[in-house]
Amino acid sequence: MDGFTLTGAALYDFGRPPTQETAPASPPESQSADIGFDMQNPSGKRPDVDSLAQDSFGNPIDPVVGFARGTIIRSSVDEARRLQQGQAVAAARVRELGPESIGIFTGNQRDFPVSPDDLLTLCEEWVGPGLGAKELRAVAVKHMGGKAEDGVTIFNRTSAGIIATIAANAAGKTVVSVVPPGGRSHASVVRGARIAQVKLVEVQGDKDWRSAIEAESPGLVVVTTVTSSLERLEDTITTQVVDFAKRRNAIVFLDEAYGARLRPVLHAGALSLQLGADISITNCDKAGLSGPRAGVLVGRQDLVTAASAKASEFGMEARAPIAAAVLRSLQKYSPEDLQKEAQAGQVLATALQNRLGRERVQRSDLGPMIDENDVLAILLERAGRADDKPAVVPCEATSALGMVLLRDHGVLTVNTHGQPGARVSVRLKPTLDALRRAGGLEAVIDAMDKSLTDIAKIIHDRDAVARLVLGAAQ
Repeated sequence: MDGFTLTGAALYDFGRPPTQETAPASPPESQSADIGFDMQNPSGKRPDVDSLAQDSFGNPIDPVVGFARGTIIRSSVDEARRLQQGQAVAAARVRELGPESIGIFTGNQRDFPVSPDDLLTLCEEWVGPGLGAKELRAVAVKHMGGKAEDGVTIFNRTSAGIIATIAANAAGKTVVSVVPPGGRSHASVVRGARIAQVKLVEVQGDKDWRSAIEAESPGLVVVTTVTSSLERLEDTITTQVVDFAKRRNAIVFLDEAYGARLRPVLHAGALSLQLGADISITNCDKAGLSGPRAGVLVGRQDLVTAASAKASEFGMEARAPIAAAVLRSLQKYSPEDLQKEAQAGQVLATALQNRLGRERVQRSDLGPMIDENDVLAILLERAGRADDKPAVVPCEATSALGMVLLRDHGVLTVNTHGQPGARVSVRLKPTLDALRRAGGLEAVIDAMDKSLTDIAKIIHDRDAVARLVLGAAQ
């Protein structure tokens, strides 16, 4: 069993805080402070680096986020600094060329669809939530396929909702996380288990998840139907997991950040809560929803209320203006928007495969993807250094690529604007007007090709990459 290349289940034991004897040593600069407890280390002692899974270049993978840290991006703090640099690069481009000069290829539209009338009513902090509660509950329950008696609550982001739900409802018992084949839990699932101080066991849907559930008698089973890399769990497997877990008195929680719309619209799947789970969460700014950035939790009233209360304790709840925008976004949702995004993504995937090769460019429901290990391999090949030991790790290479795509071509990706813990592969998921804003299909393909060549010129220079990724203050 090695990291997230699973043959069975991965184990994290957060069941007790480390004592003085078992407290992890401070990680070296190349290791993430997020590692804390290892998936195969119930004692809480920090594992030897060699026991961790490794990427294609022999770098140990941080099991919390699923990619290797380097000397530039060492922890979530450096990821936050990279985000600040990405925001500065985007702002400089907009000041020079205007807002239409940037196309959003993260798959997150992130509009804020409130009207002037909403500002004095639904957005008012004291009265607004009560004014909009009935409408919001009705439209959210319908969107998720729930029941009339179901509860609804809004979080300031989906990750916050996942953490709060696990912390509120794990009840001191193991959490089992079932993920699609080839996928992994979102970092918020791992962090939620850590905050709840419970063990987390992760198992892929094509492995023996039944044994994991039977052995652990979990209080909560989290099922990720579609990952951020768009690996998908078939509805038949999801319903089997739900039924099996509920017969063993576990609460079942669906992470449907993408899945709540992607499965029904693109794969003729069931609406979220029609799969039988107790509660389900989705993201309000991806897969056909226009924004704002927020998480919408729907399901059994007592579980939703507990998660809402925990979110308030942590400061993760959504304030009135966000809730108002969520209401308007759900009201204007159209499956056709997701279909258009998916069509644009498929055209882009075909074109990028034709340019860079099918062996390197994978295809998802929403667009092309290049694994971070393949990105670094391409850069080393173009630099004529394919046999050299890289000066950077893959996540640093994709961050550098993202900065050049944004700065020089107006292609904004998760590689510059992802939050700490986000996947680091290159994923082009165009929002509705992204291709037009970036100059069209051929312009985006040329931008990717040229940016790879430009980064290859400095890929051997760790300090040059650091300046690009983190800015002058690196």
